[in-house]
Amino acid sequence: MTPGLWQRAAVWALWALWAQVASLYALSAFALWRGQFSGQGWLNAAESGLAALVLAWWTVLFSRVLRAQATPDTDGTWRALALTFPWLTALRASLWLVLLLGVLSGAAAEANPVALSAILTIWAGAIIASNAVAGNLVRLSAEPGSAPLRRRLREWLNASAALSLGMGVMNVVPVRGLGDAPDFTSQLAYGGAALLDVLATVLAYRALAEQGENGGNGS
Repeated sequence: MTPGLWQRAAVWALWALWAQVASLYALSAFALWRGQFSGQGWLNAAESGLAALVLAWWTVLFSRVLRAQATPDTDGTWRALALTFPWLTALRASLWLVLLLGVLSGAAAEANPVALSAILTIWAGAIIASNAVAGNLVRLSAEPGSAPLRRRLREWLNASAALSLGMGVMNVVPVRGLGDAPDFTSQLAYGGAALLDVLATVLAYRALAEQGENGGNGS
C-alpha cells in the first residue's frame, strides 16, 4: 500500500472513532431519558458515558500509534486509559452477572433458552474483547513498532467487530420473555450505535494492518 492510501485509511478510522465517541455520549443521554431517570436508566447511561470516555482516550493513543509515536507511562492520557478501562469492564461484567442471576432464578422462564445462551455468550465475549482491545493498546502505545503487540491488537479488533455486530442484533431484535420489547426509537438508537461501533472497529483494524504493510511507521 502506498503511503497516501494508508494515510487516508488512518484518517477514516480516526473520524469513525471520534464519531463513535459522540454517539456514545448521545446514547448515554438517550438511555437516561428513555429510562425516565430510573435506577436502570442511570446504570445504562453510566455504562455508555464511561465507554465514551474510555474510547476517547483510546482514540488519542491509537492516533499516536498510527504516527509511530511512543507514549510513556507517565503520560496523562495513557494513565487515564490504563486506570479507567478496568472499571468499565467491571461495570459491564456486573450488568452481565445481574442478567445471569436473573436467568438462573427463573426471571426469564418464558424466554427461549437457546436465545438466552446466545445473549449471555455473545455479551461475555464482547466484554472480554473490549477489555483486551483496551489493554493491548495500552501496551502497544509504549512500543508502537512491536510486531507481536500490533498483531495481537489486530486479532482482538477483528474479534471485537464480530461481537459488536452480535451485540447490535441482541439490542435490536426482541427476545420474548426477556424484558420489554424495544420500541422503534430504541431500535434506531442502539442499532445505529452498534453499526457505527462495527464500522469504527473494522476501520481501526484496517488502518493498523495497512500501516504494517507500509513499514509499521506513520511516514
